Amino acid sequence: MPKTKVYEPEFKKKIVQLYLEEGRTIKSLNEEYQSGDGTVRKWVRAFREECETNPDLNDTKNLYEENRKLRRELEKKNCILKKSRRILRKGNRLEQYQFIDGHKQEYGVRWLLRQMGICPNAYYNYKKDRKAGYREQKEKFKNKILQIYHEYSGNPGYRMMRVYLLRAKISLSNTTVLKYMQELGIRSTVTPKKPAYKKGDCYKKFENHLNRKFHAEKPNEKWCTDFTYIFMEDGRKRYNCSIIDLFDRSVAATLNSSHIDAELAVQTLKAALERNYHPKNLMLHSDQGSQYTSRAFRDYCKEEGIGQSMSKAGCPYDNSPMESFYGTFKAEFISRHRFSTDEELNNATMDYAYAYYNHIRPHSSNGYMTPFEKRMQA
Repeated sequence: MPKTKVYEPEFKKKIVQLYLEEGRTIKSLNEEYQSGDGTVRKWVRAFREECETNPDLNDTKNLYEENRKLRRELEKKNCILKKSRRILRKGNRLEQYQFIDGHKQEYGVRWLLRQMGICPNAYYNYKKDRKAGYREQKEKFKNKILQIYHEYSGNPGYRMMRVYLLRAKISLSNTTVLKYMQELGIRSTVTPKKPAYKKGDCYKKFENHLNRKFHAEKPNEKWCTDFTYIFMEDGRKRYNCSIIDLFDRSVAATLNSSHIDAELAVQTLKAALERNYHPKNLMLHSDQGSQYTSRAFRDYCKEEGIGQSMSKAGCPYDNSPMESFYGTFKAEFISRHRFSTDEELNNATMDYAYAYYNHIRPHSSNGYMTPFEKRMQA
């Protein structure tokens, strides 16, 4: 049977002193003196309990703790003197301030100021002057925001503006961008609310197979289409038919005409199919307009193997992606330009849809990627 270790009181006192005065850990004491797990902790606990009834011993404990505090202060001071020796030797006050900024979390500002012999007012005056750099950087950011705002004809809101800034290697939060835009007095174009729809009777309709499931797993799986009108400079009216892909919200095709008829709908669908290599198993969703219920359009869809889906009569929410697209189309494009000829209108429409909308403009449905970027990830 192994013998129980018996320790001298002086040895116990020494171990307790090393723990309380020098800040040694219990683990390191156990390893160095082979005192066994829990033994040192038991001695320290017993010593503290005895201090509660023995004033002289309590004074000794307080002395240990005071010495430990002074030791730590001295170690901290020696450490900071080693780190700051070069800066103190140079006597450069600006470098001293920067040194304090770099170590204030570790040592505290007031303690560092005392050790380096710096008046607190001098340091805090320096900190106030640092606002000049912040103001200069803020002004630079606001100028960039203004530049982007005018470059894109006042279209970006604060969310889209943040995406454009990220492209320019400027990282700001949505809240900061909104604040700067408010200070500049700029905001995104607001699309007027549409008048209420009136329900109407439909000559021929298809079931709503889309059923507001506006997410597509792959490109060319679900398309939406609709019409809108455009006024020319001389008051003539032109009609636009567009088709968008619900996978990435890209414009699959867009065409203008002087007539809003089935022929425009067919030609737009034909252009979309040609641009996308005649995809199979495609669903095309529209409203119940006569152009989409016409025999010519239905026959063309059947010939190409396209399944038609239609919104409930007078319910724009069933085709909300097209409503959203045309809201943007009118706010960012139509309302900001005047066209005197069909050629000008057609060229500008193609440039907006295929160049700007598909390749440059971030889209919230894509996590603020462009349609092109989203498709490249497919």
